[in-house]
Amino acid sequence: MAKKSESESIRDMFSKLGHDLKMPEVDIEAILSHHRKNLEALEKSAKASASGASAVMNRQREMLQKTMQEVTEMAHSFRAPGNPQEMMAKQADFAKRSFEAAVKNAGEMSELVKKSSADSIEILRARIRESMEEIRQGYEKRK
Repeated sequence: MAKKSESESIRDMFSKLGHDLKMPEVDIEAILSHHRKNLEALEKSAKASASGASAVMNRQREMLQKTMQEVTEMAHSFRAPGNPQEMMAKQADFAKRSFEAAVKNAGEMSELVKKSSADSIEILRARIRESMEEIRQGYEKRK
């Protein structure tokens, strides 16, 4: 048995084995490209998620600042002398406005989270569709 040259790589050996067994040739570059696209889609999806999370946090900060401003204004209005009916009316009005703002803010936050999630998922769905098309085209080439 002749000694094989040291320059023959494992890849060459597997390539020769595949050729000897008449196995179909594997396009390594196509496989790498496919996985590269998958990683790029994951990266875009992660960026969309991070952007959405940032938007949610910024909006929550704005809502908190507005709430704190309203509480401060309410506290100042309660310091002013007035009769008990006026105080009760102010408290009821503040409670009503607070409840309405909380419901509105919760709805807005829900929409922000929903949009962020949808954007992130759509990036992955698009890549899955592309991937399935690539697989289908690969099978059609073999026929």
